[in-house]
Amino acid sequence: MIDRWSSVSLARRVMIAAAIWGFVVLIGGALALSALYRAQTLSLIEDDLGQTLVTLSRELTREDAFLADGRVTDTDRNFFSNDARFQTQYSGHYWAVVGLTPEMEVAGDFRSRSLWDEAVPVTPELIERAVVLPGVTQYANYPGPLDQVSRVAAMAVIVENRDTPLVLVAAADRTPNDEAATGFRNMLLGTMIALFGGVFAAMMIAVRYSLNPLHKLEADVAKVRGGETVKLAGDYPAEVRPLTEELNKLIEHNREVVERARTHVGNLAHALKTPLAVLRNEAKGGSQLDDVVRRQAEAMQTNVEHYLKRARMAARAEAIGARTDVRPVLDGLARMLNRLFDARGIDVTVAGAQSAVFRGEQQDFEEMAGNLMENACKWAASEVLVSVSDSPQELVITVEDDGPGLTPEQRAGAMKRGVRLDETTPGTGLGLSIVTELAELHKGSLELGDAALGGLKATLRFPRP
Repeated sequence: MIDRWSSVSLARRVMIAAAIWGFVVLIGGALALSALYRAQTLSLIEDDLGQTLVTLSRELTREDAFLADGRVTDTDRNFFSNDARFQTQYSGHYWAVVGLTPEMEVAGDFRSRSLWDEAVPVTPELIERAVVLPGVTQYANYPGPLDQVSRVAAMAVIVENRDTPLVLVAAADRTPNDEAATGFRNMLLGTMIALFGGVFAAMMIAVRYSLNPLHKLEADVAKVRGGETVKLAGDYPAEVRPLTEELNKLIEHNREVVERARTHVGNLAHALKTPLAVLRNEAKGGSQLDDVVRRQAEAMQTNVEHYLKRARMAARAEAIGARTDVRPVLDGLARMLNRLFDARGIDVTVAGAQSAVFRGEQQDFEEMAGNLMENACKWAASEVLVSVSDSPQELVITVEDDGPGLTPEQRAGAMKRGVRLDETTPGTGLGLSIVTELAELHKGSLELGDAALGGLKATLRFPRP
């Protein structure tokens, strides 16, 4: 899981973190505000119910309405006569005065006209809680008339000359308040979601804008690697500037390392040439031992030259920023080979992309292309065609001739070091081997196949980084 997260881009990490945090804060805030609004509206209902109970307690002055045995007689006294809420049947606002027996059971009540003939919306549990704490208002939810979800307030009061307390009850339908709270919550959620979308879009734009210097840095590094520039230059933000400075130091260090490697390779070559030359001169006596020493010295010199050459090639291939224009090199090689093989009537032509670029040093490209073109001229009957194809994916150089070509078995053997398929032609058998090694050092490859001209086709492929 950690490895998967570490591969996620910086922009995506910021977006994911912002989305999670924004969702939690905005949606959580919306839910909290709606809950607060619901609690506030409920508090207002309870305050109104409490005021109703206080008014009821003040109105209880007629002792003839309350019998000593706990019963409550009917009375023609109409409390809250000026309040239409309590005069309209099932209006959603109700009050009642409940009498209790010594066993704390309901003995009777008188009520608001709005309650009509419905049962008083009070439970035994609520009565018990009110009686335990006289004078303290207790609240509960209870299904009222017409299945209204009512908020009920109950308060027990002690009346003079009564053995049991009276329970004052006030109730209000909380459905309108709940619907208003639900509407407020939905509106708030919609607003917060829209706000979240706007903020998230603005953050995406800001993150993309903030990461533009990194995209510029990527493009500039590609230019350095492609040889278009020698170092990173330009206006970078303060946060990115230390990175560009360290990269410039790394590029310069790479150049110094490559130059030192070339120097060491050259020094080693000079140091080995003289002892080998001495051994070969001393082995001219003609004896069997001299002959063995001479052959071994020549083999040592061949191997030393090969591996020193490979070391130089590797050092050049690792150099950052090397860049070679392909067509000028190929056109120059074609002119030279046309002069060399003019007596045989060999015609070397070059076709294809004019702006193709090889990501490497000119010396390496000349060696690869020169070996293939010279080899094609040696075997061609009259024509050698060099084609250049350049695309964002790869650079392809093909060299075709109209000679006898090679069988699949011969092609496999031709690229082995020191192998010569025809001893009558001059050479060491190292040409295709060197081309293969150089191509691999530059992340490329050499392929041999059948040419459309009838002979051999050699194809160099260099993938673009």
